[in-house]
Amino acid sequence: MIGNIGEIISALFANDAWMLSEALRGPGAWVLGALVTLLGGLFFLVLYSKIPWVERKLESTIMVSTYLLIGAIIFVEVFRRFILNVQAPWSTTLPPFLFLIMTWAGCAYNVKLRTHLAFAEFRASMPRPLQFFCLSLDFVLWLGFSWVVIVTSTRVAANSASNFQILLGTDNVLQWWFLISVPLSFVLIAARAMENYLIDVENLRNGNPLIGTVAIGEG
Repeated sequence: MIGNIGEIISALFANDAWMLSEALRGPGAWVLGALVTLLGGLFFLVLYSKIPWVERKLESTIMVSTYLLIGAIIFVEVFRRFILNVQAPWSTTLPPFLFLIMTWAGCAYNVKLRTHLAFAEFRASMPRPLQFFCLSLDFVLWLGFSWVVIVTSTRVAANSASNFQILLGTDNVLQWWFLISVPLSFVLIAARAMENYLIDVENLRNGNPLIGTVAIGEG
């Protein structure tokens, strides 16, 4: 286990994608993945407290930017294809990767808003201790999901880098540049889960309501 962790760290600092891809197949990836999940989440918690704009706007800015970029590419290339009879070869391969970024940033945003795993109407009728148990279960599940996805998606990104997978239609744009957004997004999700749980603990101590009504688009 320790030797495998050393191999992963060594390959990372050596910038050797093939060695990293091989090392990530071992059990040490799960230990490092857990550390990345927890420490990465704590890092963003501190960042949110120091820079309020980041706490309010990070995920929504990523979502809106990628959505507008996807729309612009599709609009321009449809016009060029049917009016000018020309088309950029990457115009059909780049938008799906941008959508990948938008999707998981959106997932982090909705974890912040508690519109995932909410069941607010059902939980509001529960006794207060059971409500807090459900919120604690949400916290554990989100950390668990994040841990698994961070490890597995990092393996996919490293494998893509080791095979020099190029974005179709381009000469030197690598796919792993986009794939790495998945584990990064789940670090954000872990941070939002931690942030919410700290609020839940504070509400429990102060006697404030634990379950509130939420809707997508609030916040």
